[in-house]
Amino acid sequence: MTNHVLVVTGMHRSGTSLITHWLHACGLQVGETLLDAGNGNVEGHFEDLEFLKLHEEMLGARGAGTDGLRAPYEIRPTSYEKAKMAAVIAVKNARFAHWGWKEPRTCLFLDTYAELLPQARYLVLLRDYDEVVQSLLKRDFAYVDDKYRARSWPYRLVWQYLARAQRRDKHRHHHYNRYLKAWVVYNQMIVAALRQLPAERYLVVSYESMQRQCAAVHAFLSTRWSFPLRYRTFSSIYRSELISRQAEAPPPNVDRDLLAQARQVHAQLQHYLQASQHSLATAPGAVQVAEKLD
Repeated sequence: MTNHVLVVTGMHRSGTSLITHWLHACGLQVGETLLDAGNGNVEGHFEDLEFLKLHEEMLGARGAGTDGLRAPYEIRPTSYEKAKMAAVIAVKNARFAHWGWKEPRTCLFLDTYAELLPQARYLVLLRDYDEVVQSLLKRDFAYVDDKYRARSWPYRLVWQYLARAQRRDKHRHHHYNRYLKAWVVYNQMIVAALRQLPAERYLVVSYESMQRQCAAVHAFLSTRWSFPLRYRTFSSIYRSELISRQAEAPPPNVDRDLLAQARQVHAQLQHYLQASQHSLATAPGAVQVAEKLD
């Protein structure tokens, strides 16, 4: 049996949950057991728990932090770990002719997955570094906010009118550079993977464009990559009120060298995004299907 495997790839908070939710609604097998919804993703993470636990084990064994947002990032799986990765893939391939998964930490192991899945296709989600960092900070602070809002009314008043803004600024000051570094590393690894992949095996789309391009992306996946998907509009699962659009200037202590790296990586990613836009526009059959679906 020839398997068709789709790896949904992207940094945390880049829209991978949203697009995997959409793919799931379109009929793609994205995991038998998925991570439950949480404070950061009330609609669900749509992460395959088998891959999530595997990645967390490898990160935790090296003291990297299981969230994948703390150094060290350069992780080379041992032969035993690679065998476990291969075993998960083998089970999936035995059960499903067409399947895929989303788990942001996958970015840290893309070279190993390229070796284990030489014919896999990659759907890459891009989102601006500042939006990602702001979204991560907002998610973190939501847990602190909820804790104080659950206290008795005097504490709630002090928190709301005296302490909240100061605590939020302190949180940004302490964590902005760490999250910016994570964005740079994850997306550097994506760039490195794209450089090694044939152009016909990846499609890069932006977080902002999916709502207007969902028909074209669906058509591309169905006709070019032969995934048997039914069509659901992206708007049927997209909830704009859940999307963080908070725009703020970086804090005064931002690492300027790191910021320059982020801008450089962003520019490199735009090259692949533009190439994929051309693929979407010119793929045989995809344009006609997209027009029909619209």
